[in-house]
Amino acid sequence: MKYQDINSYKKYCSSLTKYSRYKTREVKIGNIPMGGNNPIRIQSMTTTDTMNTMATVEQTISMVEAGCEYVRITAPSKKDAENLANIKKELKIRGYNVPLVADIHFTPNAAEIAARIVEKVRVNPGNYADKKKFETIEYTDNTYEAELERIREKFSPLVKICKEYGTAMRIGTNHGSLSDRIMSRFGDTPLGMVESALEFVRICEDLNYHEIVLSMKASNTQVMIQAYRLLIQKMEEEAMNYPIHLGVTEAGDGEDGRIKSAVGIGTLLEDGIGDTIRVSLTEPPENEAPVAIDLADRYEKRAGHKPIIPVEGIPKNPYEYEKYSTFEINGIGDANVPVVVADYSKNKINDYSDLKPGGYNYSPELDKWNLTESACDILYLGKYILPFEPPQNIKVIYDFDAWKDVKPGTDTYPLFTYKEYLNAPVKSERLNFVRINIDDVFYDEFRKEKIDKTIVFILTTNNNHGMPEQRRVFFRFMEMGIRNPVIIKRDYTGLTEDRFMLYSSTDLGGLFIDGFGDGVWVTNVSEKDFIENQTLINRTLFGILQAARVRISKTEYIACPSCGRTLFDLVEVTDKIRKRTQHLKGVKIGIMGCIVNGPGEMADADYGYVGSGVGKITLYRGKDVVMRSVDSKYAVDELINLIKEDNNWAEPK
Repeated sequence: MKYQDINSYKKYCSSLTKYSRYKTREVKIGNIPMGGNNPIRIQSMTTTDTMNTMATVEQTISMVEAGCEYVRITAPSKKDAENLANIKKELKIRGYNVPLVADIHFTPNAAEIAARIVEKVRVNPGNYADKKKFETIEYTDNTYEAELERIREKFSPLVKICKEYGTAMRIGTNHGSLSDRIMSRFGDTPLGMVESALEFVRICEDLNYHEIVLSMKASNTQVMIQAYRLLIQKMEEEAMNYPIHLGVTEAGDGEDGRIKSAVGIGTLLEDGIGDTIRVSLTEPPENEAPVAIDLADRYEKRAGHKPIIPVEGIPKNPYEYEKYSTFEINGIGDANVPVVVADYSKNKINDYSDLKPGGYNYSPELDKWNLTESACDILYLGKYILPFEPPQNIKVIYDFDAWKDVKPGTDTYPLFTYKEYLNAPVKSERLNFVRINIDDVFYDEFRKEKIDKTIVFILTTNNNHGMPEQRRVFFRFMEMGIRNPVIIKRDYTGLTEDRFMLYSSTDLGGLFIDGFGDGVWVTNVSEKDFIENQTLINRTLFGILQAARVRISKTEYIACPSCGRTLFDLVEVTDKIRKRTQHLKGVKIGIMGCIVNGPGEMADADYGYVGSGVGKITLYRGKDVVMRSVDSKYAVDELINLIKEDNNWAEPK
């Protein structure tokens, strides 16, 4: 396969194989600068009413104690913006000098007040000077330029105030709140997200203002990553180097929120992208900073990793999703969803109940296996022999030496090292699993060997910079034209439960986002009971595949983190909706606390539950309003009725 010119793609990071932070300019935010040679900064956002000074101060202090270096506070009105002065004053009295960030959406006059008080303001270019009505507008070049001039007139006063007061600014694009103008011109695309921000940046630069931070947030991890990469490429083209704020918006709560955040944020951190992190969880804001810290700390000593053979060219467009095409071998590869392997090689299976962590529940009364939506596809047993017939449709892998002694005819297959496979006296006629690493692939004999079409490769790494090393192998396969399916394998040890979820989500999710991989296999050495640990692994793997949007196994919740604009208890309502709908595989439900994070932010959702007033909910089907001002007491029932009307409802088992 002919490679593209590396220079056409390299610009989104410093290196695809050698870890180094992408160098941005330093921006001063109070007494804590961002970008340049500074560490990755941690931040979050309050959920209190901004007019409640003491509650906001108490929560801000709690967030700082949890590790936040910047605290963002919503300022939806002039009064809220003015009250930031009281909040700041009270914090200083208590000995806290944390930089504050005012969050602005529809109210330029509030932004202009806040910019005189706090260290940074955040504006959303999708709604700062535009209104969103989901209208398609035809523009000529002249009429579009006239629109840009209108935006300049509305935005310039804020820029001049920020410049005068030394206030920094985040220009933060959200995928779901792109303006009708941008949507009409560029479509619902990463390019539209980037251009939405750069229009505002160009105005800032014309006014000689450069204290800017940029973000490209989306709930869809593929879109989010593509937008950030494209942002850097476009900045390079225009000689810009502003710091990058990373976040997956509306990630949700619990494990799903952490996994989804790690897939998006971690993939970019692996390539050295990111100067500050906000993990958006539908939980108390104090819970966000520890997750962000765990993600950032992983890269403190990354620079000394084992060298990876540099990329001489890149065969894949990193700004669009396209799965690397492999052929199918016995249900693995090609258009099949990625398979999940459960590793039982360190714990002998004694009875049927041992398979429960892998999603298989045996009913003795019916002599029948019941499968959950997260049932693994393959069992790896190592040298142990399964003492009973496996469930139908599940493949069983043994080490080669043990496989030779298994009864013929069973759905079992051997696992070889690469060198074992070359010299094996007997092999499966249907399917052989071959464990390889980067050294095998760059070994001269690998190029000379004719790769058997019964092989599924198990790709491993022990490099501290493992995701880029495994990605390098996929690049090599593309160069050589190798189309065998590949299962990505990672081994972890000594991690907390949270760090295991975050690290594996980064390492595996980053590859799937780029279209690589036909399966996942993870081990995690921990002090947990084997069954408990295997349950965690299986749950995490299915969560990663869902977050990367390559295998859907459960309901997806696009739930915004709470803030001072929220009109109901997001944590409580999200939990209530989850309990009623979590069995609806593949259905996407947006749960938004207010109209700011309403129909636009939940752009990918099938259904929306949006706060529209105190005690009032608006229900959406996609982007269309179905019911307005529904009493919150009945809103969840009405949401379920809506799902039933569309024949998307199933009774829980």
